Amino acid sequence: MSSTSANAATITVERDGHVLLMGLNRPAKRNAFTGQMISELSLAYGLLESDEDLWCGVLFAHGDHFTAGLDMVDVGTDLASGYFTVPEGGRDPWRRDGTWSTPLVAAAQGWVMTAGIELLLAADIRVAAQDARFSQLEVRRGIYPFGGATFRFPRETGWGNAMRWILTGEEFDAAEARRIGLVQEVLTDGASAVERAKEIARVISERSAPLAVRTTLASAHLARESGDAAAIAQLRPDLARLSSTADGAEGLRSFVERRNAVFTGR
Repeated sequence: MSSTSANAATITVERDGHVLLMGLNRPAKRNAFTGQMISELSLAYGLLESDEDLWCGVLFAHGDHFTAGLDMVDVGTDLASGYFTVPEGGRDPWRRDGTWSTPLVAAAQGWVMTAGIELLLAADIRVAAQDARFSQLEVRRGIYPFGGATFRFPRETGWGNAMRWILTGEEFDAAEARRIGLVQEVLTDGASAVERAKEIARVISERSAPLAVRTTLASAHLARESGDAAAIAQLRPDLARLSSTADGAEGLRSFVERRNAVFTGR
């Protein structure tokens, strides 16, 4: 794919049924993030979270690489201030702002550097191509990860595994990413991580009830943030609420009739 111009979209946004496909689109620069790119991804995530007809999102990258991280020439001033502006209607691209209810599947290939690892960590399900190479190298640039890696990396992979890579900044491969739990699948024999991510998103959006998915995510987040007791207290009221919905009734009918359910999000 050719380089994008200064005014071209650096994030592509496409609907595929109830799935929102969001593509990093600066391939000539290995998808290094500019301020424009951060803003556009923020708006794409805002759409994903606000549109009730979107039941799952896929984050992927155009070209050979997921991202080389931040374009330091473009974002240096913002980096020095420690602040990136979130546009009206947008959400934090690293998903550090409040509750998120729509599942996100991320697919990575080629270089997955710094902020790219943090984008993966912010997703709910992560897959990688066999050629993916990872590096959380901020400490080698005199800064440190500020997109969530300091708390998500240890939580997802274990303290020692996270510190091994965060504190050294060394590169590791897709097999190691899978071993430590940074990604859930590695695609072999040249298979496309993007296509696999789309398959997973379609399973979620076509086979699972969207209200049940959102409630499941909310329960998991509540347990992580407030403890098991808080999540347990919500189990019965949540179940009662879901059972009273049209999708709840459809789920029961489909079981009795031995067919796949057709959910509407109501």
